[in-house]
Amino acid sequence: MKKKPSKSYTVQEALQKLARYCVYQDRCHQEVESKLRSMHMIPEARAHIISELIQQDFLNEERFAMNFVRGKFNQKGWGRIRLKQELKRREISDYLINKAINQIKEGEYLTKLEILALKKYKQLGQDKSWYAKSKLKNHLIYKGFEIDLIMDEINNLYKF
Repeated sequence: MKKKPSKSYTVQEALQKLARYCVYQDRCHQEVESKLRSMHMIPEARAHIISELIQQDFLNEERFAMNFVRGKFNQKGWGRIRLKQELKRREISDYLINKAINQIKEGEYLTKLEILALKKYKQLGQDKSWYAKSKLKNHLIYKGFEIDLIMDEINNLYKF
């Protein structure tokens, strides 16, 4: 079975394709670099395309980090720990990570934790066993919330 040859792109074609890629959804540099590698672009072309995308404001790491944090916090209920891990995995600078995470107000953060904990507590049938508490704690750790906040919330839910 013959392997189909991959399409080759000119720098201009690749730039247009990556501009559409970035317009569809905010992207980080790592995602764009990966896409360019999959298109078999040489390093000089990759650097030129990334530079053009930045100059034309298609690629903006700060905007990406801010939108990523806002979106994952609001939609998926991720806590600070998970958000930091995911941004680090995308090679976002510590400065931008902190700036993006600091946009979450403390009150909103605690409310989100309370809502997620209560939802899981109800799913567990308001079971007061050690097993249920452990499941709730592990769920909130997976979401990326800090252990001290989790334990405070669990203690609030399991008051007798």
